[in-house]
Amino acid sequence: MALARTERELFLAEPHIGALAVDATEEDRAPLTVPIWYQYAPGGDLWIMTGRDSRKGRAIAAAGRFSIMAERLTPTIRYVSVEGPVIATLPATREQLVEMSSRYLPAEKVEGYVDFAWKEHGEQVVIHMRPQRWLSSDLGSL
Repeated sequence: MALARTERELFLAEPHIGALAVDATEEDRAPLTVPIWYQYAPGGDLWIMTGRDSRKGRAIAAAGRFSIMAERLTPTIRYVSVEGPVIATLPATREQLVEMSSRYLPAEKVEGYVDFAWKEHGEQVVIHMRPQRWLSSDLGSL
């Protein structure tokens, strides 16, 4: 059964690992699909952080849009998929890295991870996507 708008937005706002999909733009390649951290608040835009020159960063820049799918298996099998256009790509800030890391990591791990990632991951960008098309379902507890 499809989720109501409020349900799907609240579900997407939970800290799931997203599956990002984007047109690979390379001949004879399937769409690029990778796990990713994302940030979303109900009613707003979704954002991700990635390397400016990463394969996914280049693919998103070329395609101008991407999709994210989040799922869970308990207590019910539920998923939400959202797709939309890129509305902004901006240099990442350390504060955004802290925000994203705090969403997914235990509090005591955030500072160490942020120090490492800020130094070692190279130039990062934040890509904002405006949710345009939604798919969702709750299959119950099969």
